[in-house]
Amino acid sequence: MGIELITLLLFGSMLLLLLTGFPIAFGLGAIAIVFSMWLWGPQSLFMSYLAAVSTVNYTVLVSISMFVFMGMMLFYSGMAEDLFTTFQYWLAPIPGGLASATVGVCTVIAALVSSEAAGTLTMGRIALPLMRKRGYTKELATGCIQAGAALGFLVPPSCIAILYAVIAKESIGRLFLGGAIPGLLLAVMYIVYITIRCKIQPHIAPSIPKEERPSQKEKIQSLKHLIMPSAIIFSVIGTIMLGLTTPVESSAIGAMGAIIAVAIKRKLTMEVLRNALMESSKLTAIMMWIFMGAITFGQIYDALGAKELIHTVTHSLPLGPWGVLIMIQLTFFVLGMFMDDTAILFITMPIYIPVIIELGFNPTWFGVLYIINMQMAYLTPPFGYCLMLIKGVVPPDISMGDIYKSVIPFVMIQGLALALIMIFPELVLWLPRVMLGG
Repeated sequence: MGIELITLLLFGSMLLLLLTGFPIAFGLGAIAIVFSMWLWGPQSLFMSYLAAVSTVNYTVLVSISMFVFMGMMLFYSGMAEDLFTTFQYWLAPIPGGLASATVGVCTVIAALVSSEAAGTLTMGRIALPLMRKRGYTKELATGCIQAGAALGFLVPPSCIAILYAVIAKESIGRLFLGGAIPGLLLAVMYIVYITIRCKIQPHIAPSIPKEERPSQKEKIQSLKHLIMPSAIIFSVIGTIMLGLTTPVESSAIGAMGAIIAVAIKRKLTMEVLRNALMESSKLTAIMMWIFMGAITFGQIYDALGAKELIHTVTHSLPLGPWGVLIMIQLTFFVLGMFMDDTAILFITMPIYIPVIIELGFNPTWFGVLYIINMQMAYLTPPFGYCLMLIKGVVPPDISMGDIYKSVIPFVMIQGLALALIMIFPELVLWLPRVMLGG
């Protein structure tokens, strides 16, 4: 049987299994084991064992559990409310100030928690009622929350960046630094869009009356809420940028910093600690199972002659390197409308990364392109994750149709950012080169 037919059967079976709702954590491994036994017999199970052992030995995966734990602890600290107060005070005078403040807080939450769910649920409860009370339209109020929350993919530390780095055998520190400028660029683009649109259409976001705006003294006093988040962000990202720690070491520092932050807020109880530990353990276990299945799947496909097939297909397509790259971005966008980001990562990267390297593109830059696509995936129907999360916290008068419409301009901005980063790779590559060399 040829490698082409086996490829169709292998990936077709996997997609079919995942579309039935079978957990990806076990689907990848199950398909890999079934095909390996069919092709090579029971002795091939030893390959699966070696894949599992090699997964456990990836010490960098420890950082995922640490970052998840850090996020869970900070989620319970009430830090988001304080941050929103600070951003709200300083951005109140500009058009659409509350929406811009929401994006700003989501950016900081992304740097602290590395979770789009945390940003969506937290700001959905804090910022949405206030924006609606001030007369903001449904679309603007819900759209800015979802777009800002999706920055959790890109702004370091990002768990999906860690998984990509391990699969691509790239430096996690480079992935983190590579996502920093694009993440801030997207946040600025969101705020610029909100400001310009609200200036042109003031009725969609009525300004806060001058008599209700905070005094200069209150604004300055509110800056104290930035001290703790800034310290934690520096302990995680700053120490990596300065070359003082590895990502694993910085994740441990961040986890300890989160515990201290919760203690300072006087919310450090056994119940909070137990809940954070349980949630982080569950998420880490799921990721480890997914990773073991993906490694097994990739090794078996590689043993079948995947590299030769990829080389042949790449050189036979009449598209050229950039044509192939654009085609890959389109597959990310389409798959993102129906599948989870982790599933897309483990299904496509064993195929795409060798292609990218063969075509001469930088894997770190390509990883950031993938992550931006996953941001878009979380905002695009029918199965956009942020769309489902925000629906769980909005009042009944905001329909699913309103939520779908709210993300259209922000997805367009993400598409523009994706194009800019494709045209100007230095937006990704400059900071890692300056901080880490090479």
